[in-house]
Amino acid sequence: MLEVRDLSAHYGDAQALWQVDLDVAAAETVCLVGPNGAGKTTLVHTIAGLHRATTGSVRVDGVEISAIPGHRVCGHGVAVVPEGRRVFGHMTVRDNLLLGAYRRGARERHRRTEEEVYELFPRLAERADQHAGTLSGGEQQMLAIGRALMARPRLLLLDEPSLGLAPVVVDEVFDAIARIAATGVGVLVVEQDVHRALAAADRGYLIVEGRVAARGTASELSDSPVVRQRVLGM
Repeated sequence: MLEVRDLSAHYGDAQALWQVDLDVAAAETVCLVGPNGAGKTTLVHTIAGLHRATTGSVRVDGVEISAIPGHRVCGHGVAVVPEGRRVFGHMTVRDNLLLGAYRRGARERHRRTEEEVYELFPRLAERADQHAGTLSGGEQQMLAIGRALMARPRLLLLDEPSLGLAPVVVDEVFDAIARIAATGVGVLVVEQDVHRALAAADRGYLIVEGRVAARGTASELSDSPVVRQRVLGM
């Protein structure tokens, strides 16, 4: 589904990513963990076309997308749930969702997709006519995920989905992520909560100072001394 090879990225003269290799398969959940400032969000933005790669390759279903602008990357089946949710607070829940279906391949099926989002997050159906700015943080996160799903992606990128949420809401969000992956969507999750991320993922990557410092199955990373030292402080 997703193949990242030898990917580097800069901010001006400062290098943020160094020769990153990463894969996500269909129906697989992969987590990115690492300390603050490690380059996790930069990696997500570079995959999504929101930040230009300096060198390297990003392929989705075998198609090279690293030089494509972000608004066209969506057309290749990639959707992003940004850090901080970034819903449009002055618009209703339903209008926020409909914005996610602007991609040509998603417009024709937006009614069915909207029903699927409501099945995944029933609270959004209850609040469909409510302004998004009046929702709780957890409901806004559900809305941000639902809006991304309206594009009918094959690859879903989530940046810090648990940020600022109560533990019971985090459980709901990660349960939804598992259900999304079960439909065949490849999922890449950036998450500060390492235990939660590894519990939800099939595989993971540890990013440190813009480089992949460790990779493996969730259980392998849980037992990795590098992860314990660089992220957990153990």
